[in-house]
Amino acid sequence: MIEAHATARYVRTSAQKAGLVLDLIRGRGVDQALATLKFTRKSVAADIAKVLRSAIANAQQKEGFGGDVDRLFVSACCANQGPSAKRVRPAPMGRAFRVLKRTAHLTVRVSERPTPSAGSGLAPKRRARAMAAAKKPEAAGRPSKPSKKKGAAS
Repeated sequence: MIEAHATARYVRTSAQKAGLVLDLIRGRGVDQALATLKFTRKSVAADIAKVLRSAIANAQQKEGFGGDVDRLFVSACCANQGPSAKRVRPAPMGRAFRVLKRTAHLTVRVSERPTPSAGSGLAPKRRARAMAAAKKPEAAGRPSKPSKKKGAAS
């Protein structure tokens, strides 16, 4: 399984604002993530799309990549806080307000989805249902509880 990542450092936004946009693409396929970022009305979405394209290109350069970009998905993404530039804004009566110009480090990690195994024979949803049914305990030995209905005379 191929895994690649890309990082953009010192992006002029806060990590909290970038994290809101990164939550939209986490776990999605790369095509769907790029489409989501294209129509997201946040200025940091363009920076995140640039990092995502870089991560895809890094995955294509890895040894053993299958060549199918459609199998790539965003496995992890995060926005860490970078250094804040401190500025001073004049205020009335000789005072001053401090302004923090925050930066963030954006990281996007893409991975290749594993190929479905040919030997299973069942579709993924049916296989999951069959496995869940196999794990359930048998209810044959338990006595059934009497139902309590409203309005029934005792």
